[in-house]
Amino acid sequence: MEIVFDSMNWDLTPREAVELQIRLRGQAVIRDDLGSIITIAGVDVQATRGRGEGKCGIVVLTYPELSMVESVLYEGMVTFPYVPGLLAFREVPLVLKAFSQLRTKPDLVFFDGHGLAHPRRFGLACHAGVALGIPSIGCAKSLLVGRYEEPGTEAGSMSDLIAPEGDVVGKVVRTKTGVKPVFVSPGHRISIESAAEFALSCTRGSRIPEPTRLAHLLLKGTSQF
Repeated sequence: MEIVFDSMNWDLTPREAVELQIRLRGQAVIRDDLGSIITIAGVDVQATRGRGEGKCGIVVLTYPELSMVESVLYEGMVTFPYVPGLLAFREVPLVLKAFSQLRTKPDLVFFDGHGLAHPRRFGLACHAGVALGIPSIGCAKSLLVGRYEEPGTEAGSMSDLIAPEGDVVGKVVRTKTGVKPVFVSPGHRISIESAAEFALSCTRGSRIPEPTRLAHLLLKGTSQF
């Protein structure tokens, strides 16, 4: 499948990486620019904090049934240092290599990480979504930036995730009654509201939406795959 930024230079210093995030963030489209959503992918990346080998798992599912279409597991080297806020520079190269092996181009992609809810408004889901040219959503298990009021305890409850500057950058979503919420933010070509709605519609009884849950299982070598 075509990748927009497949020739991007990843040999950067942390300072240069920050500058690149700032330059690229205007390319992330934070509004609905969706066609028919027939397939949804989930992406998870596993890498140690230092340099070394990393893995990217991708599953492609039908939507709304969430039946398996295809899966890919890619292993490669991680060369960028571990710097909070710059994890995309460790993970996106693996993501692009894994996507290049897919036969199916998904209509929407979930990433285990943040999108707009990032100190420079350009987290993993934004960076990868722009590079791939595909609508993308970040769904993270922990807070990176901002403040929020705890959503209701029932599944489907949500509240705004508010950046230090005062703007809304995502939703805090209770995907399962009585469990901790997840932090959902748009990556590319989708709105905050639609990102939260898709996170709920792709949840099947677990805290984590099914696309990224299955991608995580793929990384762990679960017998399901």
